[in-house]
Amino acid sequence: QVQLVESGGGLVQAGGSLRLSCAASGRTFSSYAMGWFRQAPGKEREFVAAIRSSGAIRYDAKSVKGRFTISRENAKNTVYLQMNSLKPEDTAVYYCAAAGFRWPVTEVNDYDYWGQGTQVTVSS
Repeated sequence: QVQLVESGGGLVQAGGSLRLSCAASGRTFSSYAMGWFRQAPGKEREFVAAIRSSGAIRYDAKSVKGRFTISRENAKNTVYLQMNSLKPEDTAVYYCAAAGFRWPVTEVNDYDYWGQGTQVTVSS
């Protein structure tokens, strides 16, 4: 079983940047596609970005394209989300997730394991 722990959330002003990290346990991390989702109060959990196990193929939601970048370092069992040009509408709890033997992985039910989430708040 894969254990995921997010970190790096916080309070930032609009236009600022933040980098989220997701540390994974387990010996098969490198075989999983990884994704980031977010959920704002009163809204459904939505897809943000995904990356295949090799890191060679990525897919971003239209709402964050050009601003957010997902990456991974398999040797460190870690996936990142670099967030630039943040907007107040980016405010949400951000979740890291792992998916095995699936691609593309843009839906909540594509994923097998989830972290606890980290809060990102963007002030206007």
